[in-house]
Formats: sequence, structure tokens, C-alpha cells
Amino acid sequence: MITVTGARKNYGSFAALDDVSIHIPSGSLTALLGPSGSGKSTLLRSIAGLESLDSGTVVIGGNDVTDISPQKRDIGFVFQHYAAFKHMTVRDNVAFGLKIRKRPKPEIDKKVNELLEIVGLDGFQHRYPAQLSGGQRQRMALARALAVDPKVLLLDEPFGALDAKVRTDLRTWLRRLHDEVHVTTVLVTHDQEEALDVADRIAVLNKGRIEQIGEPEDLYDRPHNDFVMSFLGSVAKLNGQLVRPHDIRLGRDPDLALAQEAGTAESLGVTRATVERVVHLGFEVRVDLRNEATGEPFSAQVTRGDSAALGLQEGETVYARATRAPELPEAEVPVSL
Repeated sequence: MITVTGARKNYGSFAALDDVSIHIPSGSLTALLGPSGSGKSTLLRSIAGLESLDSGTVVIGGNDVTDISPQKRDIGFVFQHYAAFKHMTVRDNVAFGLKIRKRPKPEIDKKVNELLEIVGLDGFQHRYPAQLSGGQRQRMALARALAVDPKVLLLDEPFGALDAKVRTDLRTWLRRLHDEVHVTTVLVTHDQEEALDVADRIAVLNKGRIEQIGEPEDLYDRPHNDFVMSFLGSVAKLNGQLVRPHDIRLGRDPDLALAQEAGTAESLGVTRATVERVVHLGFEVRVDLRNEATGEPFSAQVTRGDSAALGLQEGETVYARATRAPELPEAEVPVSL
């Protein structure tokens, strides 16, 4: 549905996009994930036509739209800030695009009523944006973007201005909405949990390039490099290796850390560590530790039951071992000629 090929965009000496190519399948929900300055918003705005590329092409639905204005690309766009018409009711905000297109009034009324029911704002038709919560305003913005039946829905950190609880509720709602309307959707976010929770596919960007793209589980379990692993989930460095904190086993002595597997503590890389802090995070516990041999800090995640059984206290010594670690591809070594 969307194919970007060889996209380059420079702002002076800064390369926002450095030869980026990506294919986004029809009907998918793809997240563009990366830190600030990675190029994710520039890529999204280039797809929308809000940024012109220095080189490269953008194809939507088989049509080359590289030099076509945003108004003719048949897209819906939702920004982090709602950009609502404050003097219009919820109904008029959602109907705005349809009125501009001079659709018949019965068609507009039917479409608006359907969308307000889908986004959970049925009964709010006559309220003004100032009378809505942040989450409700963002749902109104999504309904307005969907009203014109766009081929593509582009979301630029739509939940970034909301508090954590509302963001969690809205991303669950967005996933259900996408499953219902099936419009090709591209979501820009720097929130790894949001990307893992919502998206069918994730493209991880860094310094204007795509590091890896694929299904969330594939990227999480089989990252192409240290950057992807460290950006897509929490990581800890244990014995020179990056591991997930929930893949670290703790024990009161080396043998307890082995989990009855063959081998010795030395051969399986059991590390002696000091407990620096124990943090209860709902159903799990984060244990901040320091490697006694190297002085390096790292963290492990354990269940409340395991934490209680171990009786973890600050200043005590425990033994840690990685039970699983992704196999990162080895970096290519330049060949001397």
C-alpha cells in the first residue's frame, strides 16, 4: 500500500533521512519507533506530503505521489496536539472534511453518527472540545481523520501529551479500532511499550536510517544489533552480554542460580552481585544490582513470589545468571585489500 524508496532529506548538514526504503502492507498498523532525531517524524511527514524529499519516491496505493500535494494523497493525519476547531461542536469537527467535499447532508449525518459510535463519543455530539477530556479530544480527532475514508491514516505521537493511564487505555482502544476499520495506519512513537502493544510491524529508526523492520516478537527476540535490542525493551549487561532483565535468574548461592542445569557456576557464567535497591512495580520486582567483579550496575526483574522467597535486602550478596540471551549477528569486519 505504501512504498518509500531511497528517501533522503537533509536540513543543512543534518541528514534526517539517509536512503530510507520501506514497504508498508495494505491494512497493517506499522509503528515507526526511534529516539528523538532518528527521522521517524520526517518519514511520516514525507509520506503525508508535508515534507518534500531531496531524493527518493513515495508510492501510495500504486500511485507515485512524490510530487503531489497533501490534499490529493487521500490520507488522514492526527497530530500529538488535537488541532480541534474550538468554536465547533464535536459533530461539526468530525463533519468538517465531509462538508468541504460538499457531501449530501444525509450522508454526512449518517457517517458522523457511525464514527462517533465507533470511537465511543456517541452522546457527545453537541459538546465543544473544551468540554472533553484529553483522551476524548484525541478520539474526536481520529474520527475526523477517518470521516473522509482515507486510504492511509498517519498518527504522529497522538498520545504523547496524555498521562500514562490514558495513553494505555487509548492504545488498547486504537488497536480495537484498527481491527474494525482496517485502514492502513502508520504510527510514530518513541514509546517502545506502545509500539509492542499496538503494532503489527515495527520499523526501528536511528540516525536517519532503518535499523530493522519486522513483527514485534521477531524484533524483540531476534534483534539485528545492540541498538535494536536496547531500544525495544529493557536490557542489562551481564558478563559482557546484553540480556533482558526478566531473563536473569537470581539465587542465594551459585547452585541456586543454575536452575538445576548441567555445568558449574563458573562454566555457566554465574555472577556475584550486590543488591543496591529493590523496587516493587506492581506484579513484578526490579532488583538493581552491581557486579562485584567489574563494578558495573545491572538490573533483574523477578516475580513478587521469587523476591519474597529470596528475602532480598539492600547490601546483600546474590548470584545472577542469564537464562537466555538473543544471538546478535556479529559485526562485519572490513576486509583489507
